[in-house]
Amino acid sequence: MSGLAGRRVLVTGARGTFGRHLCAALTGAGARVVGLDLHPDEDGAVPVLGCDLTDPAAVPAAVAAAVDRLGGLDLLVNNAGVGGPAPAELAPDEVVRRQLEVNLLAAWRTTAAALPALEAARGRVVFVASRMAVLPLPLAAAYGVSKRAVVAYADALRHEVGTHVGVSVVYPSMVASPIHDSTAEAGLSLSGVSRLEPVEGVVAAILRVATARRAPRDVATTARGRLELALARHAPALADRLVRRTVAGRIAAGDLDAAPLAAGMLRRHRETRR
Repeated sequence: MSGLAGRRVLVTGARGTFGRHLCAALTGAGARVVGLDLHPDEDGAVPVLGCDLTDPAAVPAAVAAAVDRLGGLDLLVNNAGVGGPAPAELAPDEVVRRQLEVNLLAAWRTTAAALPALEAARGRVVFVASRMAVLPLPLAAAYGVSKRAVVAYADALRHEVGTHVGVSVVYPSMVASPIHDSTAEAGLSLSGVSRLEPVEGVVAAILRVATARRAPRDVATTARGRLELALARHAPALADRLVRRTVAGRIAAGDLDAAPLAAGMLRRHRETRR
């Protein structure tokens, strides 16, 4: 895939923060794009078909409709995702279930439905994961688990279909987006833990992946992200210490005092300081 002109592309989560910018960039580069999203918009510059990606019966039909409209498929970008607070010490609830459904199983379903068309075109699939897939943070277990699981799925898929379909994973850090709203409302803002990066950088990384001569395996979106990715993989104990130090600093500053979900961690931290 040397360029994007004329390429047939399907983007999930097409009306979200990444999705809107990505669809605009792809069409600007000459690609033909159809989106999937819970909220349809078939009359926009990029037609977005309505689909609940957590519905196993709905996904194959929606993907088939998109592929039919495009006349085939060269690139699938699994971009749809949700977040939310979820301490690992608490039993999983609906917030956890939804993150696993949207971040992992929806991508799995969409990919499975799209694979025949992708294989026929010798196309590519790109998964938008997160830095938290390799460098997890406390109190957001569901997001880190779901994104790490996406990476594991991509790795398995690569072994199965990599002779015919390129499989890549992109690892953004933190982008200003409504995906963080529920976490901030719970008093668990990532401010001071993750460094904001522009959405344009994430989109540019996805386009580089899509147009590379060979599908790259793992792509961070910034130089800092590349360092964090390498640190997490090659020096995990050091990465853990850095996260613990950062979190301890936030606790000492009182940043989590108003967060009920952090109560257990705050209690244990204070007990160790007595």
